[in-house]
Amino acid sequence: MTSAWTLRETLIVAVLGAVFAALYMGWVQIWLIAQAIIGPLSMDVFMGFWFVASIVAAAIIRKPGAALGAEVLASAVELLLGSPGGLILVLSGLIQGAGAEAVFAATRWRNYSLPVLMAAGVGSAVFSFAYTWIRFDYGALAPGLLVAMFVLRSVSGALLGGFLGKVIAEVLYRTGVLQGLAIDRDKRTAALA
Repeated sequence: MTSAWTLRETLIVAVLGAVFAALYMGWVQIWLIAQAIIGPLSMDVFMGFWFVASIVAAAIIRKPGAALGAEVLASAVELLLGSPGGLILVLSGLIQGAGAEAVFAATRWRNYSLPVLMAAGVGSAVFSFAYTWIRFDYGALAPGLLVAMFVLRSVSGALLGGFLGKVIAEVLYRTGVLQGLAIDRDKRTAALA
């Protein structure tokens, strides 16, 4: 594995960041509707989708920085698209991307199996939970509520971040647009083994 990035890989991460920024903006609307129906725990139930750009980019590019870069770009483009979140949104993207990137780093950027992708979604959940704990003073909440929030966010990260990220990467791969990229090389090597 070479750690040098090609222009194509950089452009793909940028495009993924932009596409997911638009999807994230739409997801906010879905979350707001769910919040009105379900209540405050809906944030943790829906949070995993906001991690998916990092998972998809990492599954395709398979290099250090892909997860982090995609999530930061997605949050920056969200800001440019008019998200009311402000600059703090980019910090959120940095933290969420770092959570996923930490899991890929633990595998030395060599394992992109479904369990690792789901673990990366959980990594994003854990990092984001620590951040929101500080930002929103979660220490003042009841312990039972905190446990429920953490479990729901972790499951959401695994499913809406990791599992869905794997599905999206596989669908993109089957279109043929990812030929010559790391995901393609790894799949061809695995088929020959």
